[in-house]
Amino acid sequence: MTVAAQPNAQPNALNFECETGNYHTFCPISCVAWLYQKIEDSFFLVIGTKTCGYFLQNAMGVMIFAEPRYAMAELEEGDVSAQLNDYEELKRLCQQIKRDRNPSVIVWIGTCTTEIIKMDLEGLAPKLEAEIGIPIVTARANGLDYAFTQGEDTVLAAMAQRCPSQRVESEKTERNAIKRLLDFGRKAEEEETATTEYVDHPPLTLFGSLPDPVVTQLSLELKKQGIQVSGMLPAKRYTELPPLVEGDYVCGVNPFLSRTATTLMRRRKCKLIGAPFPIGPDGTRAWVEKICSVFGIEPKGLEEREQMIWQSVEEYVALLRGKSVFFMGDNLLEISLARFLTRCGMTVQEIGIPYMDKRYQKAELDFLAKTCDEMGVPYPRIVEKPDNYNQLQRIKELNPDLVITGMAHANPLEARGISTKWSVEFTFAQIHGFANTRDLLELATRPLRRNDNLKHLGWETLVQEDAQV
Repeated sequence: MTVAAQPNAQPNALNFECETGNYHTFCPISCVAWLYQKIEDSFFLVIGTKTCGYFLQNAMGVMIFAEPRYAMAELEEGDVSAQLNDYEELKRLCQQIKRDRNPSVIVWIGTCTTEIIKMDLEGLAPKLEAEIGIPIVTARANGLDYAFTQGEDTVLAAMAQRCPSQRVESEKTERNAIKRLLDFGRKAEEEETATTEYVDHPPLTLFGSLPDPVVTQLSLELKKQGIQVSGMLPAKRYTELPPLVEGDYVCGVNPFLSRTATTLMRRRKCKLIGAPFPIGPDGTRAWVEKICSVFGIEPKGLEEREQMIWQSVEEYVALLRGKSVFFMGDNLLEISLARFLTRCGMTVQEIGIPYMDKRYQKAELDFLAKTCDEMGVPYPRIVEKPDNYNQLQRIKELNPDLVITGMAHANPLEARGISTKWSVEFTFAQIHGFANTRDLLELATRPLRRNDNLKHLGWETLVQEDAQV
């Protein structure tokens, strides 16, 4: 099916295709890796088989002496055969968690097995929550229904329904944890000179899990425009979830949070600001400009700020300019990364993406088409749920300079002389905002810089000979 990204531009529209319907991605339960660190008073209980446990141990590099705030509730053959009492076993585990760790919230992560044996986690949670006295949030992160980063989406969508529905008076002056985070360690005189008068605007909550330094950076960028961030979903602590009142504005920072956006609009009656995502200097500028336009604010200094960032990373951009890139699809960041790399002067041959919500990503898709027009490059092919076998054939024909792929295909492609970059690295790195542009380009250019460094060793010739064999 062909969908026009721009009105009256059907011949030059972005082309959308769908292939197998399969998700060839990292498992979504890996969201635990960053969420348990972000939400400091939480405990994540993953309910699945030993395979899930092995995956978490390998994916997150857990050492034998480590005490992270997550655990596995392993289902055995007896559980799969429905011979044991789900409620009593989960109650025993949650009581042990309360006794040992005393978290403010326990998050149950359902896996593929809980779907197959039809465990009613949503039905068990309220009763057990009342019995043990700790909130239990239920989220499904099974690979049957969700791609890699959508695990976070299901968790945040569940937490959005737990946000307070009323504001406390003290929050009008304190604005919860965000203001404290921005003012941390700042001297009184520095604070006085850095203070910007905020424009009178409706409350704005950002949603998406980001490291604290990135939250600070994005909040400061908005503060320069007179916009105050009322809260973040998720907050650093479950007890500090931002209040969400009907009519509040919300804006996402990641392109894989479509269910969270839908929950905020339909269940909490919030107004979604549909903006491109703050990835790369171009995306960050567009993100801030969109929020400013919604609040009727004339943005100041963004064009100069963007140009200054581009000039500071020219040595990286020069490595990418004129080269081609192919996305196999894994983490749902592909559209934003493709737009950014197009602005860097690359030609994007194909964007494979596991799941495409055209409504939530509309602003980003429009921005991608606009960027292609401005850079004078053809629109990329966008393939939802791509068939990896077909993609490998297309990679062989197109011979891109760089392939951004899941870990499963990286080594085979490298053995055939094709430079690759793991898509999962973009998920765990700090890539949002103006300040992290260099880190983003470090990731994108590392394979190319490695190749340049190895050329004098005859590596390129050796790989070509191996590929021919």
